[in-house]
Amino acid sequence: MIKVSPSVLACDLSRLLDEVKSIEAAGADMVHLDVMDGMFVTNISFGLPVIASLRKNTDMFFDVHLMIDRPERYVDRFIEAGADLVTFHYEATDDPESVLDIIHTRGKKAGISVKPGTPVEDIYPFLNKCDLVLVMTVEPGYGGQAFIPESLKKIESLRQEIDKRGLAVDIQVDGGINAETAEMVKNVGANNLVAGSYIFKSSDRKNAIDLIKK
Repeated sequence: MIKVSPSVLACDLSRLLDEVKSIEAAGADMVHLDVMDGMFVTNISFGLPVIASLRKNTDMFFDVHLMIDRPERYVDRFIEAGADLVTFHYEATDDPESVLDIIHTRGKKAGISVKPGTPVEDIYPFLNKCDLVLVMTVEPGYGGQAFIPESLKKIESLRQEIDKRGLAVDIQVDGGINAETAEMVKNVGANNLVAGSYIFKSSDRKNAIDLIKK
């Protein structure tokens, strides 16, 4: 089953709740919340108060992507704010396994993300503790970037490793996703797709989501 997680970085943030309700009505499976600290990435987005406020007004599944340095410092607080899935960057912590354990101890789903330049094999030792692996197909930090085609090999290798080990791990892809690139990443094993501009800039968001899923 293909799931779509629209990234609100591309929405009208002054109308965040309305935008989230719009994608929910259009058939989105979850909402992707990109948290940036200005250190791990050079951009800054939003944090705990925004997520906590939004949580009070929607039951949508919160797919929280932490692009922050040393995520172990804040994982508990993002779960308290309403995260259902917390994904952190392999490159941002010295102890990925302990971060996965913290998330699971709180009863939430846990994911690891890798940048385009990080070999996906680096996270294989942690796959048995992952619910999801996020393969970045652009450099993290800014929306609207072009898809990096070399990422397809990483996705394919990851899918082969997951299947070989009989694991139930989703492969999420984030960066430059539209109807065309969605087809490419699905063909090599991705089953959870993040899209921002393609969905939020569309005049027919339901159709945009359907095109990614079909």
